Amino acid sequence: MENKFSVLISVYYKEIPEYLDLSLESIIDKQILKPNEVVLVKDGPLTKDLDNIIEKYIKKYPNLFKIISLEKNSGLGKALNIGLENCSYELVARMDGDDIAKSERFQEQMEIFKNNSKVDICGSWIDEFSLKNKKIEVQSVRKVPENSDEIYTKLKFSCAFNHPTVMYKKSMVIKVGSYMQTFALEDYYLWIRLALNKCQMYNIQKSLLYFRITDGTAKRRGGLKLLINDLRFQKQLLKEKFINKKEYLRNIFIYGVYRIIPWQLREVLQKKLLRGEK
Repeated sequence: MENKFSVLISVYYKEIPEYLDLSLESIIDKQILKPNEVVLVKDGPLTKDLDNIIEKYIKKYPNLFKIISLEKNSGLGKALNIGLENCSYELVARMDGDDIAKSERFQEQMEIFKNNSKVDICGSWIDEFSLKNKKIEVQSVRKVPENSDEIYTKLKFSCAFNHPTVMYKKSMVIKVGSYMQTFALEDYYLWIRLALNKCQMYNIQKSLLYFRITDGTAKRRGGLKLLINDLRFQKQLLKEKFINKKEYLRNIFIYGVYRIIPWQLREVLQKKLLRGEK
């Protein structure tokens, strides 16, 4: 496996410039192992402030960035697919514009691929954080299982990768159809298709990224619209025989309760399920 990789990031107009600045700083300036390429997709026209942040890094690293500008906002899945096609290297690391990568992230992930050429995707835990007095305050740790068998089992119930942490082989992701926007669960559905295609999956058992949460995060994770989407998704997994009837009934019951309970209770429940509450 070559010792080069791309970083894939999509940005749209609602991103906060200060967050994007910290995100780009974390994957370039502060990384022990720096990327060979950053493919940044502008998912539709951006604000002037966002463009200014991007230009600042382009000027600082003129040969590092590949900018893909879409005429209109197309959604994360489509933007990532276009960006992925434009990545120059087989290994691609995902990143979001409001998260902060820890300095050792890329170094540790590249070591996994270097030491085991059969691994197709590698993620890690994340620290969910908020900023207080401009300092990172970790609220909880979102843990995910380590090896392929454990990940496969976890995927039958919930997402077993933290999307902003993953590094994967471009060829394998394209082989299984890349990101599909059918259920607004583009990443989860991609991991399932990788699992069904016998891909080798791995999660580093430590946090390599700070994942930003806000006061509205728990509120956004509830509601009838998301519940309907969950039900459609579970029905598809049953149809594809990824889950059986018993697992299907279990999932729709748990997701049903989770989506309709008060957001305050959902926030508490989520932290307990994560088993990493600070």
